[in-house]
Amino acid sequence: MIEIDGAAGEGGGQVLRNALALSLITGEAFHITDIRGRRSKPGMMRQHVTALEAACEIGSATADGMAIGAGELTFRPGRVRAGDYHFAVGSAGSATLILQTVLLPLALVTGSSRLVLEGGTHNTMAPPFEFLRDTFLPLINRMGPQVTARLVRHGFYPRGGGRIEVMIEPAPLRPFTGMERGELRTRAARILFTGIPFSIAERMRVQARQCLPEWPQNGFAIHRLPDEQGPGIILLLTVEHAHVAEVVSACGRLGVSAEKLASNAATHMLGYLRKDVFAGPHLADQLVMPLALAGGCFTTVKPGSHSLTAARIARMFTGRRLAFRQTDGHLHQFVAD
Repeated sequence: MIEIDGAAGEGGGQVLRNALALSLITGEAFHITDIRGRRSKPGMMRQHVTALEAACEIGSATADGMAIGAGELTFRPGRVRAGDYHFAVGSAGSATLILQTVLLPLALVTGSSRLVLEGGTHNTMAPPFEFLRDTFLPLINRMGPQVTARLVRHGFYPRGGGRIEVMIEPAPLRPFTGMERGELRTRAARILFTGIPFSIAERMRVQARQCLPEWPQNGFAIHRLPDEQGPGIILLLTVEHAHVAEVVSACGRLGVSAEKLASNAATHMLGYLRKDVFAGPHLADQLVMPLALAGGCFTTVKPGSHSLTAARIARMFTGRRLAFRQTDGHLHQFVAD
C-alpha cells in the first residue's frame, strides 16, 4: 500500500484527487494522512468528499474515513466501469475538479461514459470551465480518448449550482509532445456577469483594454447571464496558437476591485506570452498525470508547487521517471521517460 503525506508539497486537495485517479488506473491502494494539511481549514471539504464518492462509485472502491473534515483515509480501488454518472458537490466547490478525479480512469476503460457534474464552474480556487473545454480537453483528445464537455448552467461562488455534461469515448493514451505553441491565431477577452451592476463589468473591460493595448480593441466582450446563475463575474482572457490555447481568468470576490482583477489577469497572460513555452502553469499541472501514464514531454514556465506535487504523486503510482528540467533561462521542460 502506498503511503502519502497529504501536507507535503502543495499540501491541498490536488494531492487527494490525483492519488484517487492514479489508484483507480493502476489498482494500487493508498493510505493518506494530513489531508489538505497546508490549508487554513485542513481536512476534506464537501468537494473533496464528492470526489472520493465519485471515485468509489466508478471504481467499485472502498474508503475508510469518508467524512467532511477527515484528515486521514485508506482507499482500496476496484474495477472501473463505464457508465452514466451524476455527481453533485452541493456547494460552490469546483465541479471541474471532480472531473479531474474521474476523467482519466473512465477514458481508459472499455465503453462510453456520460457524466453530469453539478457545483461551481467559475470560482477563484480552480480553472474555469472554459479552460477545461478550450485548453485541456483538446490535448487529451490528441492523446487518444475523445472527450467533449458542455456547460449547461454557470455556477459562481458562493452560490454554486452550475452544471456540466461530459461525454467520454475511451482509447489508449498515446505519448504527447508539446514543445512549441505555434503561430498566434486569436486573442480575445470575455466578461461574464450576473446579479451585479453592469458598471462593474464595464470597469473591468476598460482596465483590461488598458493593460492589453495590443489586443484587438473590438475583442473585449461583455455577456450578461440570467440572474438565477449568480451573483458573480469573471474575466476570461484567451489566446489561441496553432498547437495550444491558453485561458487566464479572474473571478470576482469581495474586497477586490474590478480593476485589480483585470490587471492581475492581464499580468499573468502577458507573462505567459513573453515566454516561448507550450504550457502555462495551470496546464502544466493538468498534463503531468496523463504524461506520467503515456510518456512524452512539454515546455513550460518555472514549475510551481502544484506541478511538482503532481509529479511526486504520479511517480509513487507509476514508477516512471518524471522531471522538470531547466533548459534555457526561465524555460523548463517536463519529461516523462
